[in-house]
Amino acid sequence: MSQTNPLKLIPSVDKLLSSAEFRDTIGVYGHTRTSESIREYLAALRVHVRHNHDHPIPNIANIAVTISTSLEAKNSSSLQPVLNLTGTVLHTNLGRAALPASALEAVTRSASGNTNLEFDLAKGKRGDRDDHIENLLCELTGAEAVTVVNNNAAAVLICLNTFAFGKEVCISRGELVEIGGSFRIPEVMEKSGCTLRELGATNRTHLKDYANVINENTALLMKVHTSNYEIRGFTQEVSYEELAVLAKEKDLPFLADLGSGTLVNLENYGLEHEPTVQEVLKAGTDVVTFSGDKLLGGPQCGIIAGRRELIDQVKNNPLKRALRVDKMTMAALSEVLKLYRHPEALIRDLPTIRHLARQPDEIRSIAEKVLPAFIKSAGDKAKVSIIPSSSQIGSGALPLDQLPSFSVQIQPITESDSALQQLTRAFREMPVPVVGRLHDGALLFDVRTLDECELLIDQLELFSWP
Repeated sequence: MSQTNPLKLIPSVDKLLSSAEFRDTIGVYGHTRTSESIREYLAALRVHVRHNHDHPIPNIANIAVTISTSLEAKNSSSLQPVLNLTGTVLHTNLGRAALPASALEAVTRSASGNTNLEFDLAKGKRGDRDDHIENLLCELTGAEAVTVVNNNAAAVLICLNTFAFGKEVCISRGELVEIGGSFRIPEVMEKSGCTLRELGATNRTHLKDYANVINENTALLMKVHTSNYEIRGFTQEVSYEELAVLAKEKDLPFLADLGSGTLVNLENYGLEHEPTVQEVLKAGTDVVTFSGDKLLGGPQCGIIAGRRELIDQVKNNPLKRALRVDKMTMAALSEVLKLYRHPEALIRDLPTIRHLARQPDEIRSIAEKVLPAFIKSAGDKAKVSIIPSSSQIGSGALPLDQLPSFSVQIQPITESDSALQQLTRAFREMPVPVVGRLHDGALLFDVRTLDECELLIDQLELFSWP
């Protein structure tokens, strides 16, 4: 008696699509995607069966589960929310500033339909998207005019391209910084079409160093706030006031890149002083650039503020269209800026300021709230305790300023690097991934930035310790 060809036992595409087991899958993912996935699966199954006649043929129910799981995995977004418990408040790899509720609501409203992004409702004609934030930013900073691009690197690039294309830009050697992702100021200058003119020494630069290199080909004086590192000891730098006077004497524009940028005095929150945009403009600086998603606490963007004549030149640069921000960024930025009109409430309303200003006693209380859930979940697989730790601002702001904090420390009973790596990976694989940092053979979760205590506790109840 001849043996049945196992390939004939594999159900057809039509049979699977018409089966009750696939009804829900088709309802979620559609007939086209489901049928394509089935064909791919059956093609691979036939290959396995041809090479191994004893290969089991799954029933329709099992095939349906496999197809549904595959489609769900393909359909899930790789971009997902995480709990940032690294101790770095503005973590570049984790998206920097968390937006306040008012900004999230504004983003939803603007994204759900059409807006007057570039339409003047009063005049019934084309408008300027910067109009939605310019008056507000001028009010807060004291600038004559403002424009916004998609990040601070873009802000620096378009300013250099506008004011110094084909000419020289004077900058101190000590300010030729490298920012995140290996982007360096000299490289940004090169791409903008201007020539870098270094002056001074790494640790000491004097006003005469600027004056001595200015020539007929000089187009711009530039100062970069070295927010992501600090030189100590035998140092000297030229102030914004001094450079502003020199620039005016030589009839040159003066550009300052503040990087992180802040609109409030951070000393009010127990932090070291960071130059504010208002201070730098008041010192006589013509144009200031800074980020929206760092100390400002808003969405990713680069803000350019200063003299109207120069800002208008930036707006008329063809690069502006390539670097402009969308309606959702404008909506979020506008709402964040409005919060600065009520500075007394920033700790309550703006997550970045709230996290930076959080005091050790409050942070310890947060740690104590989640500690029992960690201990219960860990059982006998790890030692869990609360320890003092240090947070940092991140994204280049005040790099030496360590903020006193508290962390939940987890030490696997099995003292090995592989056990620790398995544990950190397991936390990253939670429904809402939890990201901490490794230190001295333990996994630390700094709770300075933890607002969703209940979410973390709920996840720990279902957590499978490796």
